[in-house]
Amino acid sequence: MKTRITFIFLLMSVFTFAQNIISGKVLDQKGKPVAGANIYLDGTYDGASSSETGEFSFETTTSGNQTIVVSFLLFETFTKEIDVTNFKDQTIKLKENVNSLDAVVITAGTMESGEKARVSVLKPLDIVTTAGSAGNIIAALQTLPGTQSVGEDGRLFVRGGEASETQTFVDGIRVAQPYGATTNNLPTRSRFSPFLFSGIAFSTGGYSAEYGEALSSVLLLNTQDEPDHNKTDIGLMTVGLSLGNTQKWKKSSLSVNMAYINLAPYQAVIPQNVDWNSPYQSLGGELVYRYNFTNGIFKMYAAFDSEKFDLNQKNINFENPIRTDMNNNNFYLNSSYKGTFGDGWQVTTGLSYGYSKNKLKYDINDINNDENAAQLKLKLRKSFSNRFKLSFGTDYFITKFNENFDDNVSIQASNGYDSNIVAFYTEGEIQFSKKLAAKVGFRLSYNSLLDETAIAPRASLAYKVSKSSQFSFAYGDFTQAPVVDYIKYSKFHQFESEKARHYILNYQFTQPGQTFRAEAYYKDYSNLVQYDTRDIRYNSVFNNNGSGYAKGLDIFWRDSNLYKNLEYWISYSYIDSERQYKNFPNMATPSFVANHNLSVVTKYFITDWKSQIGFTNSFSTGRPYNDPNQTQFMNGKTKAYNSLSFNWAYLLTTQKIIYFSVSNILGTQNIFGYDYAKTPDATGVYNRQAIVPTADRFFFVGFFWTISQNKNENQLKNL
Repeated sequence: MKTRITFIFLLMSVFTFAQNIISGKVLDQKGKPVAGANIYLDGTYDGASSSETGEFSFETTTSGNQTIVVSFLLFETFTKEIDVTNFKDQTIKLKENVNSLDAVVITAGTMESGEKARVSVLKPLDIVTTAGSAGNIIAALQTLPGTQSVGEDGRLFVRGGEASETQTFVDGIRVAQPYGATTNNLPTRSRFSPFLFSGIAFSTGGYSAEYGEALSSVLLLNTQDEPDHNKTDIGLMTVGLSLGNTQKWKKSSLSVNMAYINLAPYQAVIPQNVDWNSPYQSLGGELVYRYNFTNGIFKMYAAFDSEKFDLNQKNINFENPIRTDMNNNNFYLNSSYKGTFGDGWQVTTGLSYGYSKNKLKYDINDINNDENAAQLKLKLRKSFSNRFKLSFGTDYFITKFNENFDDNVSIQASNGYDSNIVAFYTEGEIQFSKKLAAKVGFRLSYNSLLDETAIAPRASLAYKVSKSSQFSFAYGDFTQAPVVDYIKYSKFHQFESEKARHYILNYQFTQPGQTFRAEAYYKDYSNLVQYDTRDIRYNSVFNNNGSGYAKGLDIFWRDSNLYKNLEYWISYSYIDSERQYKNFPNMATPSFVANHNLSVVTKYFITDWKSQIGFTNSFSTGRPYNDPNQTQFMNGKTKAYNSLSFNWAYLLTTQKIIYFSVSNILGTQNIFGYDYAKTPDATGVYNRQAIVPTADRFFFVGFFWTISQNKNENQLKNL
């Protein structure tokens, strides 16, 4: 009996001595206690939770070196190898989880929309329901600060930059020909229907090192990853017809969209300020195919369109109008793959091909040109920790352009160029804390046509001053090869890349239903192309000695809390910009720049009427023009521009919509500028003609019907 008691005592002694006490306190970086943190030894059930004072204590039968884990929702998980026999009354400090939803996000120079945007300035619905946009992505973006509405052109002008300084990307891959066919003072449209895109990132400057060959801005369009269900969309419009269909399978889906536009019926009912021989017609379509792999998604986007028009345009230098007959065929193919592999690596790769062919008859002259453009892209990204992410990749651009000119009298000429650009970029994202973040990178590129190597550093910083507001700063160097109007003469002249340097300071305030942004910027231009003739010619003397600047302030306010069912936003931009480029004899403000721009956009849903109505008012001060009757260059100023537009969507049923819109409902007689005669008349005066819109007003009526199993689906988001 005595032996048995001794044995039990020895067992109890061994068990008692094998127990180790783990104790300590959990604090945040400011020394405040963290209550409710989960503390345990990895691979065991031994653990505890911290008290309101942050203290914890628990027993363990383990010995030697073990891994202690401390986790809490708002903080990074803490892990450390410890000796369990000595870990008593220890202090553990947790770091903030820098990837939480309220962490700082760099916003300088970038405005985003879409389902995945952390801070949305516009929603996808806004891109096409903005009054006056008529379903044109670019027209909707022109209601945002930093843009200029250049009505006689129709493309995107950003912060003192010409339209050619903005590049468009679909799923991260460049689109070489993003706009439809046009001619002198006839506005064009974006080639892309909003039907297939889930989000847009619009950069007004200081953008990522991932993108190059753009002096002012990039426009990033992201196709939908996955449609909700099968559906068919039918549209009957005063200007044409549209048809769309989406099919969804287990791992893949296919969306197709077709449109036919013909302005002849509309022109017959409501004449325009255009003398058409054959009004504008186009046939186009888009396709997106998606396939989901286990670790990624493959997407193929294809678009084509064929356009033609024939018109007579008055020209101040000729007694009779000049006839312009244009035929354009365009094709764009984009395929991409985005997925993961290995230990946390992300890969994005793809290629694109664009083809555009123009057949233009201008008066008696025949001008035929074609462009083949391709891009290959590879990007790798890895999160080494919650605080550091690294991206790097390479691009290869190929462009071949050829143009043949024949005046059908004595001159025949061929011009063109072949360009290959290879680029490498890298960028690191650093989250110092929930309040402070930075992004630093550079882009290195080589252009074979210019025989030129360029390095462009980029950096941005963001600091969160409160739960709802933050400041961001961005800096970047940007280069771009001269536009085709110049570089097609590269066999006669040696060009260099044009350059711009951006400085941007941004303040942003966001809370549910409200967004406020204020952004100041300065852009310094150098190496701009100059020439010594009135018009660009093959024998013009070119140089890259041009320079310029653009500086200003952009303000944006959006609110949906003021009144039930009402959303509105207000955009204001001030810009001061001058350049000495092209054939400018001195520094002057270009003709597309208005110093003050204001847009007010409203959307209101009237439940009792089953209607959504919207108003957009766009205002800008006068734009400069050059009057050769005066001695000072670019001394003229047009009157202020103002246009009030209205739209109304009425739901006949949930899936059937009647849509009506009218631009410039007040009939304001806007003037974009003046064309002057090349030579004076007998009295020594240079005569002129005004550049005016193609129509004082534009009316649009459409019927849109969606057929799907989901009876709540309709085309309101596409109007």
